[in-house]
This record gives sequence, C-alpha cells and structure tokens, in this order.
Amino acid sequence: MAIDLNCDMGEAYSIYKCGDDEGIMPFVTQANVACGYHASDPVVMHNTVRLAKRHGVAVGAHPSYPDRDGFGRREMALGADELFDCLIYQVGALKAFLALEGMALSHVKPHGTLNGVAWRDEAVCGAIGEVAKAFGVPVMGMAGTLHEKVYAEIGVPVIWETYVDLDYNDRGEVIITREHVPVAAEVAVEQAVLAAREGKVKTNTGGFVPVKCESICVHSDTPGAVEVAKAVRAAVA
Repeated sequence: MAIDLNCDMGEAYSIYKCGDDEGIMPFVTQANVACGYHASDPVVMHNTVRLAKRHGVAVGAHPSYPDRDGFGRREMALGADELFDCLIYQVGALKAFLALEGMALSHVKPHGTLNGVAWRDEAVCGAIGEVAKAFGVPVMGMAGTLHEKVYAEIGVPVIWETYVDLDYNDRGEVIITREHVPVAAEVAVEQAVLAAREGKVKTNTGGFVPVKCESICVHSDTPGAVEVAKAVRAAVA
C-alpha cells in the first residue's frame, strides 16, 4: 500500500503568514502551491517551490477562483472559457518558477470552492480538466463526484485523494468552510487508515461513504497541521 500525502500550501502573502510550510514540508510527498488568486504572491510562490525542492517534494498547481478577499471559498459565475484562461494564467505562473528551479509540474488541484463546484458542474469540471490536459499533467480529484465522469471523458488521469482534516457529508463531499478548525491527530489518523485500508470515510452524521484513496490531503492552514501530517505519515507509511 503506497499512499501519498499532499498538502495545500504557499498561501502566505507579503508579510502575512498562513500555515507552517517549513514545518510541514518534510512530512508530505506532494505540495499543492497557491498561484496568486486566492492567496500567495510571486515571492511566496518561488520560495515555496524552493522549499519543496530542498525536501524532494513534487509540486502541483493549486489555482482558484479570482477571490483573494474570500480566500477562494466563495462561488463565482465564470463562463467555461473565462475560467479556462483564468486557470491557465495561474498554472503557467507556477510552471515558470518550477522551470527556474529545474522542476516539473506534477499535477493540478483546484482550490476550495472551485473544487467543490466541479463536483457537480460539468462545465467547470471540464474547464479544469482541459487545463490539466494542456499542461500534460493529472488532476487531483475526488471519487463519487463528476470528477470520475468528466475527467474520464476528457482523457485526463486522476490522482484520487481523501481528506482527513475536513468533514464529509453523506453525499461523499467534503464540507468547505471559510476557516479550518483544529483536528486532533488521532482523529485524522483514524480517517486516513480507514480510507487507505477499507476505501471509506466517516461522515458528519456518523455514516460512511466510499472513497478512492491514492493521496491523503492535509491543509497547512489547519491548526496543528504539522502534528497531523506527521502522525498521518507514520500511520500510512
């Protein structure tokens, strides 16, 4: 059983910090780096790429709706063509920093509400898939959503991920909140092991939903994220 551990990071801006990227990077295998539209700036992006390189961590793009004030957690009405260009712009910026460091783009993982809308909106999901296809990389996605149908139709490979620091609802979707609440490391480990071994996770009502678990996500802005990542990595190693 080989399970990756991915983390949404590089979400600081100017002098403002968001999460302990230096503390969490040694425990993850893939970094989803913010591309400037919900968080980050050019200096933060480049520094995060350098940090990942030092630790041998693969880097994927984490593009968003153009919603810095809402941290990418508000739905926006963009047409498919406009969204495609918006995402190409963001991924292209990160890819330039990766090229400077001699690194390849690993994948694309949409951020926050953009990701959530793609679970149920074929046009949005399709735009994301076409962006990944344009860059020749897989999408990081969720089973039980339109990701399975649309990305298969487009012919884009998918890295199936499971979340351990967010709650799932009974539809198999994670519940996106404006601010992440603390999660005990032992709770995250229990969710990770259940997903990896049995292909299911517990929901916020006490039920269970099936998942495909090739990569486990931990958010750098979750309080206690470093301890969560350290514990989850030890549990699935």
